[in-house]
Amino acid sequence: MAQQLTPPQWSTGKSPMRHGDVPFRAGTVALASAVVLLVFAVAGMLYVSSQEARTAFGWDLLFGTVWNPIETELSPMSFGGWPAVRGTLLSALIALIIAAPLAIGIGIFLAELCPLSLRTPLSFLVELLAAVPSVIYGVWGVFVFIPFFNSAFANPISTTIGSYIPWFAGPISTGRGLLVTGVILALMILPTIASLTRDVLGLVPNTQREAMLAIGATRWETIWLAVIPYSRAGIIGAIMLGLGRALGETMAATMLVGNSQRISESLFAPATTAASLVANELTNSVSSLHESALISVAFALFGITLFLNFGARLLIWYVERSTRGGRS
Repeated sequence: MAQQLTPPQWSTGKSPMRHGDVPFRAGTVALASAVVLLVFAVAGMLYVSSQEARTAFGWDLLFGTVWNPIETELSPMSFGGWPAVRGTLLSALIALIIAAPLAIGIGIFLAELCPLSLRTPLSFLVELLAAVPSVIYGVWGVFVFIPFFNSAFANPISTTIGSYIPWFAGPISTGRGLLVTGVILALMILPTIASLTRDVLGLVPNTQREAMLAIGATRWETIWLAVIPYSRAGIIGAIMLGLGRALGETMAATMLVGNSQRISESLFAPATTAASLVANELTNSVSSLHESALISVAFALFGITLFLNFGARLLIWYVERSTRGGRS
């Protein structure tokens, strides 16, 4: 009688646990869990450290417009973070409006239209811009861009249409303001969005392009109707990564925004951002309440960043789902 052979373990559909699998899995789970724990640890530290200011001022700490860290006989101590939150959102929005179309165009050119002889050096230059320290952008903005911007754009615009559109009203004093900050932030986030867009477009299968070209589509129709829709989720992710950097930028914003707590309708007027406010005053805080208020502003910036990233994740999920025809 022939001996019945036991089928090998791999034929049952379950992979055997080999030497090193258990510690490797435990290590990867621990590293992944550490990221989650780090986010909760940062949030918990900010929440606890901002307790004093939140108890004293409540919602005025986020939506108040007066920031006065020194108590005098004429004015009490007050902390309103709305100018900083408003400046953060507006400067990041300006940067995104300027950078996103340009960066996507650069990414499309590098991935689809650029000659092979130029693709590598141009890609290297774009990635090199992303590696430039933010203080270099700030110095260049202060000594080169602001004088040019004032003479070529700010002063002519404020004297012509500034009286009709409050956003562009003058006078132009130092040249530092939200619009200048937004332009420099756009230059900083542009290479990040462009590089990621190029990489995402490069992952599109050639069958997508060949199918469109086979039915008589032009090169532009192929890119617009086949390549970009296939990469929408990745492009949105690249844009949100750029937005995250614009929201949290500190050094360049501190050097360019003007660091003024006044709220002005004009984009040419000095303003402040949450990151620049914390960077300027935290090391020189005059009291524990002042320090707690600054940490509260940092907590608000942390919450804004998490909220926008969560919204971006939902948007990417929706785009991916619609691309698959509604299948989950």
